[in-house]
Amino acid sequence: MATEPSPQRAYRAACPNCGAPVEFRSAASAFAVCSFCKSTVVREGDALRKIGESAEVFDDFSPLQLGAAGTYQGAAFTLVGRLQYRYSDGTWNEWHVLFDSGKSGWLSEDNGRYVIAFDAPLAAPAPAAGSLRAGAPVQVEGQAWSVASITSATLLAAQGELPRRPNGAGSFVVADLRNTRGEVGTLDYSERDAPGWSIGRSVALSELALTGLADATEKTLKGKTVECPSCGTALEIKLATTQSIVCTQCHAVVDVSKGVGGALQHYAQANGSEPQIPLGSTGTLALGKAVLPWQVVGYAERCEVDQGEGDEQTFWREYLLYHRTEGFAFLVDAQDGWSWTAPLTGVPSGSGQVVSYQGATYRKLYDYTGMVTYVLGEFYWQVTRNQRTFNSDYQGTGSAGAKRLNREQTGDGATQEVVWSGGETLSAETVLKAFRLAPDKSAALQRDALPTSLNGASLLAKIFFWAFVVIVVLMLFRCSRGGRSSNCDEVRSTFGAASSEYQNCLNSNRSGGGYYGGTGGSFGGFSSGGGHK
Repeated sequence: MATEPSPQRAYRAACPNCGAPVEFRSAASAFAVCSFCKSTVVREGDALRKIGESAEVFDDFSPLQLGAAGTYQGAAFTLVGRLQYRYSDGTWNEWHVLFDSGKSGWLSEDNGRYVIAFDAPLAAPAPAAGSLRAGAPVQVEGQAWSVASITSATLLAAQGELPRRPNGAGSFVVADLRNTRGEVGTLDYSERDAPGWSIGRSVALSELALTGLADATEKTLKGKTVECPSCGTALEIKLATTQSIVCTQCHAVVDVSKGVGGALQHYAQANGSEPQIPLGSTGTLALGKAVLPWQVVGYAERCEVDQGEGDEQTFWREYLLYHRTEGFAFLVDAQDGWSWTAPLTGVPSGSGQVVSYQGATYRKLYDYTGMVTYVLGEFYWQVTRNQRTFNSDYQGTGSAGAKRLNREQTGDGATQEVVWSGGETLSAETVLKAFRLAPDKSAALQRDALPTSLNGASLLAKIFFWAFVVIVVLMLFRCSRGGRSSNCDEVRSTFGAASSEYQNCLNSNRSGGGYYGGTGGSFGGFSSGGGHK
């Protein structure tokens, strides 16, 4: 409960369906879902009328729950309602926030983090849902925004007290917008005649001083268990946001985004290399804020595909890091060094070769297509076979030379998304100390060392270097097999086997590519696929 009693007069009446008490804390709330029979009821004066039923909420083990309380910018609030949505890659939640002043807002999930937002009126017509494209500029209420994501969603379930009637009739479009002021705008087209509009900002749970949370410690340690549909091994899901998990026995990638109780989709993957930072390890790092403990919960190997003729192919590894109240970040191990990155709420200003963000100027280094070749652990997005992203890397200029930006675009059609992420470079020594790795791993972590730079007496360092080269060759074999050939199959299905497009693709495949190039893939964190779509 909030720290101060609400000045609003509470209203309680019996559910017209089952007789259980239904309470309204706010005069602004006209709808509620009975906690006993799940009937959706509307308040009409001093009476309640049943207008529908809500499905059971899918237990995603979120640390948030009805009745949890906190403060935002000095104002106390309580979580009084919940809407749970489903989209093609999983589910996300929006929590109805009631402040002690009577003001109403929303606490929503956003790419492994959170956004607190408030409904706002639309004086001018909103852009049509069909006119929106991810990454394109758009004007709403006279302000400039960039379209971050377009998602076809359905209302899965509702709980508690709500400011408007939950619309469970079919699918609708939800579009997230971002601007250079660090704001998130959401256009909700569930009411087709008048889209809803809200504006918010990113917030960490630690900033909200929340109390009354679900027993996250027990659920994080014990988790929930499902059976691998490939080999039958028990899989323990530890994170509330997990959409995909990799079997520890057969390494099949299991999609748990549609619910643990139902049939689980999965796919087999070829063996990859062991992470140099073991899953479950905790490292103490300052990732843009205070020094915090970050746990490795996921690992991915990726490569560049569709590079130009004569370009050498790039590969890199990413470690998904998790902190209970700060969310997710990525530790990137590329051939030109280590860096960290995390999703941004806003977008840089400018376009093309030069952009600006938070007072720093960045220059574009390269554009490239990345593909996932191997994963381990848990992920807050749905991992699919040969998953591709379209990326651009940017490097800071002048005194901001250590800063990095990455723009990543995924999807098409009904689901599109552009995610900006930012971070900085790290030294191998920082990574080694943060995760308390054995000293003999130091040589294997170095990415700028050439064979001739190794001390002749350092036999162990040479062994690590050549072991790394072997791993690289194996990674690129998977990239070549899974990336280029499948890409030509797509070209053939689109243009035909006799087309010049298909023949050019085949010729590109035959030309091959080096294993130690540098045209992209250094700063990207595969961050697409969160929530708050």
